[in-house]
Formats: sequence, structure tokens, C-alpha cells
Amino acid sequence: MAYKKWIIAQADKELASELSEKLNINPFISFLLIARGIDNELAMSKFLSNTVELSDPYLLKDMDRAVARIEDAIEYGEKITVFGDYDCDGVTSTALLVSFLSDMGADVDYYIPSRMSEGYGLNKPAIKQLAENGTQLIVTVDNGISAIEEAEYIYSLGMQLVVTDHHQLSEALPMAEAVVNPHRPDNDLEFHDLCGVGVAFKLACALYGDSEDMLWRYADLVALGTVADVVPLLDENRAIVKFGLRLINQNSRVAISALRRAAGIDDKTITSSEIAFQLSPRINAMGRVADAADAVRLLLSEDYNEIEALAQSLNDNNTLRQQLEMQILADARAQLAADASLAAGRVIVICGRDYHQGAIGIVASKLLEEYSKPVIVLSSDGEIARGSARSIDGFNIHEAIAACADILVQFGGHPKAAGLTVSADRVDEFRKMINSYAAEAYPVMPEPVIEIDAKLSPFYLSLELAKELSELEPYGECNKRAVFALSGLNITDVIPMGNGAHIRIECEKKGKKIRLVKFKTTADEFPFTIGDTIDAAVKIGVNPFNGREYLSVQAIDIRPHGLDDDNYFAEREALQLFNAGISSDKSVYPDYDDCTYIYKTIRFLGGKAVSLDDLYFKLDGITYGQLHYALSAFEEAGLLEINNEKITLCQTQGKVDLMNTNTMKILKGRLCIE
Repeated sequence: MAYKKWIIAQADKELASELSEKLNINPFISFLLIARGIDNELAMSKFLSNTVELSDPYLLKDMDRAVARIEDAIEYGEKITVFGDYDCDGVTSTALLVSFLSDMGADVDYYIPSRMSEGYGLNKPAIKQLAENGTQLIVTVDNGISAIEEAEYIYSLGMQLVVTDHHQLSEALPMAEAVVNPHRPDNDLEFHDLCGVGVAFKLACALYGDSEDMLWRYADLVALGTVADVVPLLDENRAIVKFGLRLINQNSRVAISALRRAAGIDDKTITSSEIAFQLSPRINAMGRVADAADAVRLLLSEDYNEIEALAQSLNDNNTLRQQLEMQILADARAQLAADASLAAGRVIVICGRDYHQGAIGIVASKLLEEYSKPVIVLSSDGEIARGSARSIDGFNIHEAIAACADILVQFGGHPKAAGLTVSADRVDEFRKMINSYAAEAYPVMPEPVIEIDAKLSPFYLSLELAKELSELEPYGECNKRAVFALSGLNITDVIPMGNGAHIRIECEKKGKKIRLVKFKTTADEFPFTIGDTIDAAVKIGVNPFNGREYLSVQAIDIRPHGLDDDNYFAEREALQLFNAGISSDKSVYPDYDDCTYIYKTIRFLGGKAVSLDDLYFKLDGITYGQLHYALSAFEEAGLLEINNEKITLCQTQGKVDLMNTNTMKILKGRLCIE
């Protein structure tokens, strides 16, 4: 396994103590907030407050024009169509605005485009259909800001347009009666990070004239969409989500209660985690494998039987989505196992036959987690391959794909996520091109990082501390669950869980017993054994079971105790620079004695497959580059196999002249070593 760089946050302990006294809060909570940049009394008080302070919706540019045009449409009986999107943010935006406009007496319906046949946002066939159906005003939610041509088409058919969106602006704004977007530079807002349903909520507040009443009516929908869209859970977003969670738990609308029952969490207290991992995936699943309009119907319906049926449909389609993902993920992993070159590049590009388009983005995200490098998953129908890309921090995947524009049919996206279409017969060419670009533009790839909130002694781990941390909820973007570093834990046992899919690690330090859970890691994959000393990055929480509460300690990263971050990552960087031809650092060269030592160590491990990084920490005095080239020479000589970053010994007969392999010859030639 490749190890991640731990970055430990810093905070002023004296200031933390001072603010904790002033605000009467736990000093540790104050310390964590200061480390996250919330470092004064006003900001900390506002962050922890349960009150909701909403900004004036008219601080959004064009809000007055949007209100005036919609009020005219209601007064004159014009047909309004709310044009939404197929993800959870778009679905909740659509449901909120349709519900509100219906209550206002508007003649309103909605349209959700198909992910599979139409793609994202306004499109001309849909616009034509709306015109034929008598729509006179289209109001977009969660889309429309870049629909320049489509807006002109709307007006050419005699309709008008109001845009509400939160995506980044293009060079020009679309033709419209109003364009409401928190990222417009001419807004008067202090907080700009609303999502689509947040903007729709602001429009409802402006139309109604009372934000507090709207909060009681719609904060639950805003909470669903805001958490799902991974916008910063700060300022207004945090306040509304906090309020919305109270509504969901105390007086939930019938549709959300039904969805909770279908998900099997009707007896749980709903937090942002339940929204992110239980509720919103079921809403998103409809847009991925079925019809997202049914998710809107669920949220709008007042018929109990229909609500129950639709909630079950969302649940069933989520199960289907999971099955499709598992099938695609298994096929992608098989490809990676069969062809080591696929995982060796800076950018992993996988292409499969008839992968479901609604699942490939999530598969790309899962592979990104496993390999800590950019991943593109393509689905081919034999002629065209369409795909989704996900990237690590510091690697702009949109720019990388754009560098291959000459051989692409189309592409678009953002620095960390993008989509593309390429001819199926040019996938291999695209893979080579994007990796060539990455090698040139990123001679040193960004290292995967884990942000640590604080170092913590295992003696301070307690159920009470886990409960205190609930002050930081709701968790989400820019307000992640706290991560703590535990140091010097001695492993006393490793126990499989969940039919072997996960493990429980029993540890001890100076008499203190600690139980860690590591999900999605099997006992065979775990590189440590009983007696090893480790450091662990963990999240803690409260685990209710049989009427009692227990401390839960989840390990998100484990590494050898005392790992020297600076040296480890410096050696990895030195190897990348050497491979890129930028340096001639002789520290990457393993001599005969080095190779002998490395090979004996591998044999000592009993033939158990290990990764390069795991092996590195079992060797003394060997650089990362020396190990890399020694393993390459061993593989060339047939002494071992390296498959999917795993090393396995081979059966050999006779002696091998390791120094006469091409690997060592080329290396010595580059370094002028005889």
C-alpha cells in the first residue's frame, strides 16, 4: 500500500483555553475549531449556535427581476415549468420550488432530463417539447448558467426564462429575464457557497417575503440537497442543515419518513452522515438507473400509498445501482490485475464493454480511493466510449483531458471531476496521450494527504469525548469529522469481520487496550502482524447497541510507527524526478549487496505477497529508488512477479546474473557506473 502524508493541524492552546472559558465549551472543542480557522469569539459562537441567521435573498443580483417575472406569471395564469436536474440537489430544488409555486396558485409543472438520453441541463428537444405543451416561462434550478444557445432557442419559440443556478459562470450569461447565481461578482452576498436547492430556497423566501416561515416548511429538503451536493457546511448552509435535521428527526415530512423506512433507518437519529450515505444515494440512484422524476414525485406526493410505493422504488433502484457498481468495479479490478501497465501510469484509464453510465462515476471514485491517483472509467458500445473521471487534490483532470482534445469527441468538467467521449478505437491512444501529458506536466505527482486534527493519547479516548464532538455536527465539506493520530500502538490480534471483508485490530499501549476497526481491508491485505507497532489515523464516534452506547474507533489510515514523512516522500519524489529524466540522483542505484539484502528479505517473508511500500519499511538503509529498481531487475530476471503493485516470489532454477539485466544496464549507463 502507498502511504499517505499526514498533515497535523496547528492551533494556539492558550487561545483555545481562553475561548473555551468565555463560551463555556470543552477546551478540546475550542482547540479543534481554532485549528480549522474558526479562531475568534464571534465566529466560534456563531458556528456552535443553534439559531439561524439568513441573509436577505435580495442581496442576490437579479432576485428582484426573478420575483417580478414569476409573480406576473402567477397573476396572469401563465404556465411555468421548473426545469431541474437528476441528482439529489436538482431533485430537491425542483420539489421545493414546484411545491411552493403550487401553494402560491401557480400553473406549474416540472421537467427532469434523462441522464442517459439527454445529459445535464437544458437541451433543445426538451425545450421544444415544453413549448408544444404550452409552457410560457421556464425556471431552471441547479442548471442553466452555461446554456447560452438553449436560452436563445427558448426565446425563439416565444417562451421566457429565469435561471437559478449555483455552478461557476461562463464568460457570458444566458439570455433571461433574470439570472440568479451566488457566484455572480455583482452580488452583495458575504457567503457564496449555496447549492442549487439553497438558491431555490432563497427564491421562495423572496417570493413569500418571510424567510423564517420558509425555513419551517422547506429546511428538510434544503438539508438533503445541501449535504448531497458536498458544498461547504459553513455559515448559512450549516445553519439551515442543522435546522433541517431537527425537522427530519422531530417532524419529518411523510415522504422522507417513508424513505427512512425503506432504507431501514427509521429508528435512527438522522445526521448528515445518514443523509450522505443512506438517503441521498437513494434519490441519486433514480437519476443513475431509472427516472429521477419519480424522486420528485415522491417528495411532492400527499398520497400515502403512492409515497410508500415510490420510496420502495427508490430503495430497489439503489440496490440495482449498487449491483451495477460492484459488477463494473470487479471487471475494472480484473483488468488491473491482468495488465500491470494499467495501474502503473500516472492516470488510470479503464474501458469496459457496455458499463452502465449511471455507475461509472462512482466506480472511478472507488478506484481513486484504492490507488490514490486520477482515474478515468470509460464505457464502450463498440463505436463510442463515454466516461467519467475523478482526480486527486493537486491534479487538474479537466486540464489533462483538455490536452487530449484533438482525439476526443467532447469533454467537460472541473479540476477534480470530468466527463468525456472518445471513439472506441482511440481509447489506447487516449490512455497514452493523457499519461504523456501527466508525465510532462506533473513530473512529481501530488501525494495523497490525510489531514489530522490533533495528536491524541489513547488514554484520552472515551465515550464522553465522542459525545463532546457532537458539538461539531453536522459534518460535511469544510467541516469533516475530526481525525486523530494515535501513536505507538502494539498489535495484539487481528480479527476478520463481516465475512472477512473488514478487520478488527486489537492494540495495546502501556496497559491501555484499544480496539480499532478497519473497513474494506481483509486480514490477508493488512500488511501488519501481531507484535508490530503502528500509528493510526482514526475517527471516533458513539455506537449504540442493545440499548447501550459504546465507543467506536475507526481507523482510516495505518502505517508503521515513527514513519519519517519527510524522508519517505522525499525519496518517492527523487525517484519520480529520476524517472522523468530531470535528475541524475545516484541514490536510486542498488548495488549487488543491496539487491542481495532486498531479495533475502522478500524470501524471509515466506513468499507472502507484499507491496513495494510495505517492503520498504522492512528494509534498513535502502532508498525508495533502490528498492524500485531492484524489484524491476528481479522481475526481469524471473525471480518474482509484480502484479497490481503486489510482489510475489517465483520458483527459479539456477543462478541469475542480476547485474546483466537490461534494467541494471540502462540504470548504470544513465548514472555512468561501471
